[in-house]
Amino acid sequence: MPNSIISNVNTTKFLGLIIDKDLSWKHHILDLKQKLNRACYAIRATKPFMSQRALKIIYHSYFHSIMSYGIIFWGNSYASRDIFKVQKRIIRILSNKTKNDSCRLLFKQLQILTVPSQYIYSLLGFVVKNKNLFTANFEIHKVHTRTMNNFHLPLVNLSMTQKGVLYSGSRLFNILPIQIKCLSDDFKLFRRELRSFLLEHTLYSLDELYQATSNDKL
Repeated sequence: MPNSIISNVNTTKFLGLIIDKDLSWKHHILDLKQKLNRACYAIRATKPFMSQRALKIIYHSYFHSIMSYGIIFWGNSYASRDIFKVQKRIIRILSNKTKNDSCRLLFKQLQILTVPSQYIYSLLGFVVKNKNLFTANFEIHKVHTRTMNNFHLPLVNLSMTQKGVLYSGSRLFNILPIQIKCLSDDFKLFRRELRSFLLEHTLYSLDELYQATSNDKL
């Protein structure tokens, strides 16, 4: 409408995501953490009456569904560590472990992706399903190299841009093992192999993936 006044706000909610003016995702993650803490309490309360199999069903239908929503946007933020802490707490509840016990082996035993792994899994699912949004290296230059089928990474200086879906998605796809990348034309097979890979390596951070692949450990 003409002469309408647009007010400045610090946060706004759009499609269930709380977006702040700095795109830090702190407000969204704070709200998400409160919801997940309630899910954690519910699972703890029902644990004495449920088998581990039933508790895993509750985990996926209650905790996981809330945790994974919109994770391709906020999963690369610093504040996402708070969500990972809540997830590790609930994994210990499912496994009858104390707060001092490591969760790495527990994630693998329960076949549950860590928050960083879920971010990678969801983001790369988006990338493979929307290849038209990305530019391959061979589209930029015609020279045959071993990286010609990788996605082109534009030069960007802003860390906010580097953490965005398109740039982060391209970078993560490029460092995947070749045996997974070559499956990108088959969406279901790609996701299945990627999930198996992430379950096997139980990543606690994106740095673990970058470091491991750069050292040819995977």
